[in-house]
Amino acid sequence: MMHCAEACDMWTQFLDFVKTRCSATAFSNWLSPIQVVESNETEITLQIPNIFVKEYLLSNYKKEMCAFLPTTAAGEPAIQFVVAKQEKKVQPTLSTSSSKAEMPLAALSSTDAQKDDPFVSFESRLNDHYRFATYIEGPANQFVKSAAVGVAARPGNSYNPLFIHGGVGLGKTHLLHSIGHHVKENNKRLRVHCITTEAFINQLVDSLRNKSIDRMKRFYRSNVDVLLVDDIQFLQNRPNFEEEFCNTFETLINQNKQIVITCDKPPSQLKLSERMVARMEWGLVASVGMPDLETRVAILQHKAEQKGLQIPSNVAFLIAEHIHNNVRQLEGAINRLSAYLRLLNQAITEELAEKLLRDMFQLVPRERLTVENILKSVSAVFQVRVTDLKGATRTKDVSIPRQVAMFLAKELINESLVMIANSFGKTHSTILHAAKTIEKKIGEDDTLRRQIDMVRRNLDTQH
Repeated sequence: MMHCAEACDMWTQFLDFVKTRCSATAFSNWLSPIQVVESNETEITLQIPNIFVKEYLLSNYKKEMCAFLPTTAAGEPAIQFVVAKQEKKVQPTLSTSSSKAEMPLAALSSTDAQKDDPFVSFESRLNDHYRFATYIEGPANQFVKSAAVGVAARPGNSYNPLFIHGGVGLGKTHLLHSIGHHVKENNKRLRVHCITTEAFINQLVDSLRNKSIDRMKRFYRSNVDVLLVDDIQFLQNRPNFEEEFCNTFETLINQNKQIVITCDKPPSQLKLSERMVARMEWGLVASVGMPDLETRVAILQHKAEQKGLQIPSNVAFLIAEHIHNNVRQLEGAINRLSAYLRLLNQAITEELAEKLLRDMFQLVPRERLTVENILKSVSAVFQVRVTDLKGATRTKDVSIPRQVAMFLAKELINESLVMIANSFGKTHSTILHAAKTIEKKIGEDDTLRRQIDMVRRNLDTQH
């Protein structure tokens, strides 16, 4: 889900481009009053002072909006326009955060039936683009996708709960929404509820304020068959909300209802109660890794096709080699290329890509992290010789640091497992075993966790 800040950035880029192509008066009269209300990756909602502004935009800047903003499958600007209501004097009793005056404008267009349901406004609408068919699979996410498909096919009967964790922009929400779509389309009797942790907290606050907490509890315990929860890390340091979520969690699990949770880190690293961590580890904990080079190229090509853009293979590899932090950065690169190429009508080359994406490339360290770098850092922290780490010694004082090096290589190096394994002179199954072993030990051994954090910090300062 795209945050409003990201949407505002897209809109700002559009305004910056248009500003140089119209008079100051026209810009002030027509464009300045427009505000971004909300957005996701497939649609943006704009607040306009009157309907004439909509006509002006579509008549004069349709092509530019298609370049900078989300588009529909038909190539039209994916924009919802909301006419700003004239300010009226409101009674003091309407000043609470649940009043219509402070609700998002998009929520005001809901039906009367929805207005009577306090849970509709908190539910996250499934992103139509987030489906298994559009999820690009690679070595780093193959296992977690298989687990997600298994859960979607047999809700409550495979892995329950399924806990998906990984860094920002690696596809956790994509998998979460894909599960929701699959269940809805293949099990129409099952009721799917998708919600962010922040929305759950807001819903709980709203229910407490309105003295309707029992109704909220009945809703989750009686009207939800599949609960999809995004960004559970926002439950940290909020013990009262955590307790209510944990109670809901246990009730649904005991009823054999499916729960899927996403987070930016594994349960053992969350600042939550032992009870909550234990509940989340009941089922399957699966991580989404950073995509390797080939997968990043495939993602780039796929995103480009969605924008109607053809990127030569050499240009795709150039971009993928420089941008490897997350998929959102790759998508940002495609959006920028798409905007300029549509407007300037130029053929894309490596030189042009470097020129247009120079600032994005500069965000990425030029010196690539290697297995050798990791081995040196592990050697320094654990006081073990690099030659021993590369050797076959099986003593604990060497085997654990060696597994740590493999664990970090799998996590930090954007190459295939086979290539990483070759660097160690091992098989890819050995790398997987080492990674799983260390991931388990991290949750049990504070000293080991601190040592690994120290290795990471050393690598960060070097690269």
